[in-house]
Parts: sequence; structure tokens; C-alpha cells
Amino acid sequence: MILYSLKNIKKYYTGRTVLDISELDIHSGNIYTLSGPNGAGKTTFLNILSFLLMPSSGRLEFLDIPVKFNEKYLQQLRQTVVLVNQHPILFSTSVYKNIEFGLKVRKIPLKKRKKMIESALDLVDMKGFINADARHLSGGETRRIAIARAIACSPGALLLDEPTADLDLESRLTIENIIRQIHAQKNITIIFCTHDLSQASRLTSKNIYFLNGQIHDIYHENIFKGDLVASKPDEFYCKINEKILIPVQSTDKDKIKISIHPEKINIIDCKKKDSDVSLSYMGCVTHLGMEKDKIRAVIDIGISVSVLMEKSEYDLHMLRLNDSVKINFDVSGTTIL
Repeated sequence: MILYSLKNIKKYYTGRTVLDISELDIHSGNIYTLSGPNGAGKTTFLNILSFLLMPSSGRLEFLDIPVKFNEKYLQQLRQTVVLVNQHPILFSTSVYKNIEFGLKVRKIPLKKRKKMIESALDLVDMKGFINADARHLSGGETRRIAIARAIACSPGALLLDEPTADLDLESRLTIENIIRQIHAQKNITIIFCTHDLSQASRLTSKNIYFLNGQIHDIYHENIFKGDLVASKPDEFYCKINEKILIPVQSTDKDKIKISIHPEKINIIDCKKKDSDVSLSYMGCVTHLGMEKDKIRAVIDIGISVSVLMEKSEYDLHMLRLNDSVKINFDVSGTTIL
């Protein structure tokens, strides 16, 4: 079943196009991730899907019915779709009353509320906080209560804007597990924003990548801004900072934004005598993780770059967290955006 259908949806702000979607269908019962750089249009897209923002033009259908952007009609839809913001605000009262608020608005009888609240808290593993003061929760706990507040309302779709941003690793993994459990137990559509493509791939194969307000088939990772410099007439680089130069194709712009394909970053064996490759950089491994049948490593060379490699290459280099490694960049993997 198609939950959302979008055709020629555009959104303008002060004459600037921030969203331009020619056609997109979102099917019910799936997990979707929205990825892309800051300012790519992801939050605007979520606000339109949650009926909090009206598109400037185009056609939006929900459950095969065209959406009418008048307040009375939208109020009904907003009870079906719930959006949890990146920085959710809880009322200065108990956790119980925070979750109860949405149920009151929906006129749920008093006798049913407690059971629904306890069930929602149990789903996010926060049942012991039912009488806690919401003002004293940590960042991760606040996100989990906000998700419980949304789930208690039994939405047809749950929209999450950067639910794991600025959280420690343990809290991020906890929320990932909560998303899996909600989907498994409730079988509702979940759409969430993330900058972490490894996180997206762990949760779903249905990723929608945004760039400049449009949906792209190609993922762009390792996005950096810099100055175009030339060492020779036919050799061009993006100068990220005083120490880092990334090889690029020629362009007529002085200031550029580039994307580096994570599979086009080479790990160099420092033990070999011939490992003195030009424009190579020493760094430290700060993250390792499985991504389908490949290994993703994040390496800090003064900037954090994400490297995707075959397991055989990983085994060859025997990478471990906090290892020192040397890398260089293949010009064929660099795209000027």
C-alpha cells in the first residue's frame, strides 16, 4: 500500500528552491532513511510529510487521497502522523504527564491511558521513569521519552528528525534497537533523518538521498569545502586546510565543495619501503563497523573521512581502533558538487 505519493512537490523560501521532488512513492510498513548534507532539504521534507508545512506547489497524496491544506483537514492527519524533532521539548512535569498529553488531546478515556503509557515506556525501556521529572533526564533519555510519547498515540507513521544526533555511541545503538522493535511490534512506517550512512544501512535498504533539495540515486559522502589550487597546469586540488589537498578534476570555480567516494580512499601499508606515496596522510582509526558485506572505517587525518573496503582488504591491513594508518585519495573518486 502506498502511504505517501508526491508529484512535482516544490518548496520555496524567499525565492530559493529548497525542495524539488518530481515523483516519489513511500510504501506503508517500511523503514525509510533520509540522508544527505546539511541544508539538503531533509527537514523540510519531513515537515511536509507531517502536514506541518505546506508545499509551494505540487500534489501530495496520503493513502491515495489528495491532501487539502486547510487547518480542519490537517488536524485530522496530524493525529495519524507524528513527528519527533531533533531536539524534542518535554513539559516541566512528570514523564507520565508528558506522554498523557497526546492521549488527552485524542480524547482517550482515562482508564486506557495508563496502560497505553506503560506500554509505550516499556517499548523504549523507560518504564522505571514513569514518575520521574522530565527536566532531569539526559539527552538520550529525553529522545526515548519523546519517541514513547509519539508511539503512545498509535500513529500510522512515525517521523524522526536526527533521533541519534549528538548522542554517545551507547545511546545511538539503544535508539537504533528501539526503532527496530517499534517496526517489528507495531509494523508502522518509520521515516528518519540521519547523517550516518552506516546507521542507515544497518536499519534498512530503503534510503532516500537528498542533495540541494533533490533526490539523487548516488550517495555523496565525505563532503568538504575548500579552495581550488593547481600545482601543475593539469593537476588540480581542493585545499581543505593548510595541510590537506584532495585531487580533483579541473573547474572554473575558486571555492568548491567536493564529495569523496568512500571506496576510492586507499589505505597504504606503512611498513613497506615504497609506501612514501605523494599526498598521503597519517591518521587514526576512530570507528570500525560492518556494512552489509563490507567494512567501514572512519579515519581522522585532521578531518574525518569514511572509508569503505572489502573484507579481504580489511584482513590484509588488520585495522583496529586507534591504529595509526596512512591514506591517499584517488582522483576518480572525487566529485565536485
